[in-house]
Amino acid sequence: MSRVVVTGGAGFIGSHVVDLLVTDPTVDVHVIDNLSSGNREHVHPRAVLHDLDVRDHTALRNLTGRIGSVAAWFHLAAQVDVRKSVADPYLDADINIAGTLSVLDAALADSATVVFASTGGAIYGGEEVPATEETPARPAAPYGASKLAAEGYIAQYARLHRQRHSILRLANVYGPRQDPHGEAGVVAIFGGKLRAGERATIYGTGEQTRDYVYVTDVAAAFREAWRAADDGRDAALRVDGDVPVFNIGTGRETSVLALWESAVEAAGSDPGYATAPARLGELERSALDATRARNILGIPICTTIDEGMGLTIDSIAPVG
Repeated sequence: MSRVVVTGGAGFIGSHVVDLLVTDPTVDVHVIDNLSSGNREHVHPRAVLHDLDVRDHTALRNLTGRIGSVAAWFHLAAQVDVRKSVADPYLDADINIAGTLSVLDAALADSATVVFASTGGAIYGGEEVPATEETPARPAAPYGASKLAAEGYIAQYARLHRQRHSILRLANVYGPRQDPHGEAGVVAIFGGKLRAGERATIYGTGEQTRDYVYVTDVAAAFREAWRAADDGRDAALRVDGDVPVFNIGTGRETSVLALWESAVEAAGSDPGYATAPARLGELERSALDATRARNILGIPICTTIDEGMGLTIDSIAPVG
């Protein structure tokens, strides 16, 4: 029996990672989430939920003492709102950097693998599209800077303590359980507006592009990154103690206007949309080249935007 811990496992992406991991009867899944944005109801009943904050390093160490040896930590707990990171970079750094250090320290006890949820567009910027793992990092906001700093600590811990950690740089993830009322996640926001019969707001020209990747494809990437660290598939990327970095995306650009059209088609209604000035600092283009992940992890990023949009819209309860 392998024991794993998923931080942020009551959240949008984390809960889907948990759902996939519990399908293996040889894996004992524990979830750490302070439920500040996660939902207890999203945690699979076969997983054990621990209401903890990842920044509490003492609590994390004590947890490992109680539950026993841990094989892997899937670290998804984070502050993910770019605008919040600009408004309060101290909080952003506290959660994304200090929280990662707490997880790294807890993983030391069992020499456990840490699979880290990082970001693609917020680290690379939009100068090279699609970006590869070799594209220079140019964070445009504190959120990208804090994730990049966390990556640096992960790399240092791996070298110093000879652990096999992995980093996944995610494109724009969407799917069921994403908050339709939040600031992040335009797919869920469009879906929520359509379900309510309300107009959405499109900022700027609507021609700005993103790489939208469906959440269950992303969950599979987390599982395979752990397996690859264990079975040696990624050994060529671990020379001299290096930590593998994998882009997780489709490599395809979808404009905001095209996304809205897909959402309208899936919902079967069109209340129209309003326009507003472009938001300061927003990238014009973003997409990730995931060739490395496909070749080494063997994951098929196969859900099309229309398929994923339909599944997402169907998951949002109608209003009224």
